[in-house]
Amino acid sequence: MDASPESPDPAAPAAHTGHSPARPVLEAPDIARVLTRIAHEIVERAKGADDVVLLGIPTRGVFLARRLAAKLEEITGRPQPVGSLDITMYRDDLRLRPARALARTDIPGDGVDGRLVVLVDDVLFSGRTIRAALDALGDIGRPRAVQLAVLVDRGHRELPIRADYVGKNLPTSLREAVKVQLTEEDGRDSVLLGVRDTARAAER
Repeated sequence: MDASPESPDPAAPAAHTGHSPARPVLEAPDIARVLTRIAHEIVERAKGADDVVLLGIPTRGVFLARRLAAKLEEITGRPQPVGSLDITMYRDDLRLRPARALARTDIPGDGVDGRLVVLVDDVLFSGRTIRAALDALGDIGRPRAVQLAVLVDRGHRELPIRADYVGKNLPTSLREAVKVQLTEEDGRDSVLLGVRDTARAAER
C-alpha cells in the first residue's frame, strides 16, 4: 500500500483540481479475473497451498486477501487461513507524519511458524510498506518463506523488493496517482490512474 495513504482521490471532479479526471485502468471484471489468476498461481507454486497463510496489509490489502482466500478455497476445496498484519508502528516515516490510528493484526489458526506466508497489498510502489510488513511479521513468528501478492505494481522502487504475484504492472510517472477502490471500502471495484497533488508528491 505504498501509494494509497498520501494519494489524493483521483476520482474527484477535475474542476476542483485543475487536472484531467482519473481514468480507469481496471474495472470490477478485470479485478475478479486477475485475483482468480493469482489464486491459481499460488496453488501452482505452493503445490496445493496446504501450508499457505494469507495476511492482508490494511486497509484494502485485507479485503484482497479475503477474496484470494475464497478463491483458493474454491480451487482446493479447503478453507484457507487468512488474516491481517498492521504495520503502523513499523513504518520508517513515523517521525515525519502525524500519528496514525492502529489497524488490526489478526493471525489465523496455528500462526505463521513454518508456514508459507503470502502478504497481500493493493499497490506496490516504493517498497517501504512491504519492508515494514516484513519487520512486523518477524516479530510474530518465523515463516518457512514469505511471498508478496499485489493488485498493482506501479514501479519506482526504493528498496530491493519485488512481488511474486502481480495483478497488473502499471508503468507510471511520479506525477501520477494510483487509486484502488474496492466494494468493501468504497462501494465499487476499480483501479484509477490520475494526477498526484504536487504539494504532496514528495511524501512517499
